[in-house]
Amino acid sequence: MEKKMKKFAPIIKDQPYMIYGGDYNPDQWLDRPDILKEDDRLMNLAKINNASVGIFAWKALEPEEGVYTFEWLDETMDRLAANGKKVILATPSGARPAWMDRKYPEVLRVNDGRVKNLHGERHNHCYTSPYYRRKVFEMNQMLAKRYKDHKALGMWHISNEYGGDCHCPLCQQAFRDWLRKKYDNDIDKLNGQWWTGFWSKKYSSFDEIESPAPQGERCIHGLNLDWLRFVTYQTTDFMEQEIKAVKEITPQIPVTTNLMGLYPGLNPWVMAKKMDVISWDNYPRWHTMYSKNWELASDIGFVHDINRCLKHKPFLLMESTPSNVNWQQVNKLKRPGMNILASMQAVAHGSDSVQYFQWRKGRGAAEKFHGAVVDHEGSENTRVFQEAAKLGEMLQKCKDIVGTCNQAKVAVIYDWENRWAIDNMNGLSDRRNYEETCRLHYRALWQKNVTVDVIDMEQDLSGYSLVIAPMLYMQKPGVAKRLQDFVSKGNTLVTTYFTGYVNENDLCFLGGFPGDGLKEVLGIWAEEIDSLYEADSNQMCFSSCLNTEDSKGKLFASMSGKKYAIKDYCEIVHPLENTKVLAVYGEDFYEGTPALTCHTYGEGKAYHICARTDMNMLSDFYQELIAQCEVPVNLLGSYDEGVNVQKRESDGEAYYFIMNFEGKEAKVTLEEDIQLVSVIHETTIPKSFVLKPYEVIIAAQK
Repeated sequence: MEKKMKKFAPIIKDQPYMIYGGDYNPDQWLDRPDILKEDDRLMNLAKINNASVGIFAWKALEPEEGVYTFEWLDETMDRLAANGKKVILATPSGARPAWMDRKYPEVLRVNDGRVKNLHGERHNHCYTSPYYRRKVFEMNQMLAKRYKDHKALGMWHISNEYGGDCHCPLCQQAFRDWLRKKYDNDIDKLNGQWWTGFWSKKYSSFDEIESPAPQGERCIHGLNLDWLRFVTYQTTDFMEQEIKAVKEITPQIPVTTNLMGLYPGLNPWVMAKKMDVISWDNYPRWHTMYSKNWELASDIGFVHDINRCLKHKPFLLMESTPSNVNWQQVNKLKRPGMNILASMQAVAHGSDSVQYFQWRKGRGAAEKFHGAVVDHEGSENTRVFQEAAKLGEMLQKCKDIVGTCNQAKVAVIYDWENRWAIDNMNGLSDRRNYEETCRLHYRALWQKNVTVDVIDMEQDLSGYSLVIAPMLYMQKPGVAKRLQDFVSKGNTLVTTYFTGYVNENDLCFLGGFPGDGLKEVLGIWAEEIDSLYEADSNQMCFSSCLNTEDSKGKLFASMSGKKYAIKDYCEIVHPLENTKVLAVYGEDFYEGTPALTCHTYGEGKAYHICARTDMNMLSDFYQELIAQCEVPVNLLGSYDEGVNVQKRESDGEAYYFIMNFEGKEAKVTLEEDIQLVSVIHETTIPKSFVLKPYEVIIAAQK
């Protein structure tokens, strides 16, 4: 992908500023017009310019079948428009009224144990049900026809947090039909890819196939993978029907649905193709005893960057909390300043919005103690409201940042289907930790203020100089060829242990790992992989005697003679011709064998990290590669621990977000010959300054 430094148009056409708002539920307060009137006043005080309305409002819109009560929504749309607000109008399919479940039980999900759910909760619907699909389409079209010309309508919010699966007879048949299409109606082809000769599992007909079940089939990994793929397909198809209903009437209005971070149940790369705008819901656990805030900030940056990369353009932070949530083991308050900092981190990574769940706390039910801008106390005289209002003022001054880009020369591959395969396999240990491994490689670059794209294995690699593919256990068709081309053209690839073991259906490659042509690129043959107990350890040892010279001079000089801790996995590899061994194992029967290799392929290099190491090794290793690959750093300088810098730019503009994620002061000394001006205060930023706890400075390059 050729990255062009263009500025994107505002997501909502006539709203050329940061979207600021959140979930607004006037349907819960229809008996309190005084509160609805007060909402208008408070939204203006908080500088709110948007509201997401109607997300779970089906009962309020259709209290009984065929009886519609849109008047309250008419009044809400008119009232918000009169106050200069835009509406992100939701389709209400995320939760159905009880009358529907009672009259049409086919809409209720069946769990993997083949037990039908009762009415309750939310997202408890079958995506295959013909009645529910028809009813949702009708409701969505009614909304679109009614509000297509309303000046408040800015965007469609399609359903809410799609997730889960259904194992009912309708879904079983849909799954079989999907398999017939995938395997060209050839049951022998399916049997071959699923390796059903194992344990006499061979199917004679597609009609014999059932979805995975705790009391049924769980050991055919191809079946498990295909079921997860089908669930993504069926959910996306349902979503596409929802989108079609509104797009037929309002083709000019963008659509989104709120994704859930690293939720493993659905592959967002498939869903993103059907959406105009990407949005996601962000609820990290700040201020915990388990990690430092800056470490968590790195993990959240990883997810922000996935959402930015789903379409390689600005995304939306659809939900966050201004204070605390109510569903974690410990529901800790955000410390003063953290709401502003966490919100601005989303903007720093490419969001053109900050939005909350929720605007006002409800009086009862499950989320009555979930954080909100307006507390039960009901006024602007709370710490949380005042901080939200301050953020609103800051976002108003960030108008010029809207539509700018985050330019990355580095990509980390994090792939949903690869995660499914790793989680599903039998082997290694219970500490597979694919997600954590990818996040740690990302963190080593995030700490150095390098902008990173996070992509799946099927994306175009052009435009990057460094691609990192941790634990790329599964290789889909064409992936090895893209990696070969990438390296041969003068770029750098980093892989790790457990790379290139199986194809897209979890069949092992024959002829040695890594398979499908990667041995030639990496210059190794991986013979075995040793799983370590938690108490076990090993070392990755660099020697000053290793041949680490190339045209750029001495490589890895900073790591010469060092030893780094190894845990969990040691892959035993054999270097092929012309492969350099940069580090070896320090212990066990494979002592002295390669632990880190480098192979020149074409004009580029491929590095293979054979073992799971600590952050010290990753930090030093990527510091070397940043220099080798001439990867730009967002803002050169020296920073105390906890400070991170992100950069958005386009059309000659550059904006820097300098963020302190720790609850103590942090010193910053800039090294670049660059003049920066505060976007918020319009003052010149000195070369050396101190950030307050949880402070963020947004700077424009003058």
